[in-house]
Amino acid sequence: MRTNRIRTTALAATALAAALSLTACGGEDKAMGTKPAGAAQTATPAATNTDGTDGTAQPDAPKTGTPETQTVPSQGKHAGGNGKKPETAPNEKAAPSIPACTPKNSTVKVSSVSRPINHLLLTVTNTGSTDCAAYYAPFLRFDDAQAVYPVLDDSKPQAVVTLSPGQEAYAGISLLGEPGQNEPVKSDNLGVIMVDKNNQSKGESTLKLPAETYTDSLGFVTYWQSDVENALMF
Repeated sequence: MRTNRIRTTALAATALAAALSLTACGGEDKAMGTKPAGAAQTATPAATNTDGTDGTAQPDAPKTGTPETQTVPSQGKHAGGNGKKPETAPNEKAAPSIPACTPKNSTVKVSSVSRPINHLLLTVTNTGSTDCAAYYAPFLRFDDAQAVYPVLDDSKPQAVVTLSPGQEAYAGISLLGEPGQNEPVKSDNLGVIMVDKNNQSKGESTLKLPAETYTDSLGFVTYWQSDVENALMF
């Protein structure tokens, strides 16, 4: 009887130790953050940013309304385009390009005028066999001046002056501003630079100025005009 009681007590002690062991393991699992095998795992949703993204780094998108900076390619290709020229409407035709009047196909001369005072008249004559265009205004340099003479923007004509062989175009030169504003400088020679339709130099002619020609920084030259009156009206 005593033997059975000891055996029963031993069995009870063994069962109690096993239960305590299981309890300890369960508590350890909770402390370690592990879950019992076979339990369904619940996925934890990823953190969501306030801007609606899922927290994963993404390339910066272009800002709305701000065009991207692009480098203009050479050879006339449009930035961001396929390099083709813009298409024209069916009834729209490009104006034919007219060669510029240059020292090779024209001559230039400068002369004094009685009215208005302190003015000179510049004349270009087409000496070639085909039409040429007197684009923009001539670039002028008095003697060895580093800067070109000012151009009067208000004198821009409605259309480019085109010259047939033998025809002339005119530009007026105002030599001085209001008396007493600047010290006049005497000049002997005038450099006249003709330009093309892109306002780029196409050659220079050097002319002898009328005697006693004085200029200051307030003078100007007009755009090429089709008649003398328009050239000297400014």
